[in-house]
Amino acid sequence: MFAKSVVLRSVPVTKAKAEVTLSIDNDVFEWFKSQGKGYQTQINQLLRAYMEAHQ
Repeated sequence: MFAKSVVLRSVPVTKAKAEVTLSIDNDVFEWFKSQGKGYQTQINQLLRAYMEAHQ
């Protein structure tokens, strides 16, 4: 399902953020990190899209 997802870049929504420690596969982390600045925001947007699709 994630393979077909698209993260739209739009005006950021100001929301409170929780700082968490999350264990993910190293290759997944390195791929997101290689996307450059804003990779944490991209991860958040992808997780939000998944959450909204499953509500």
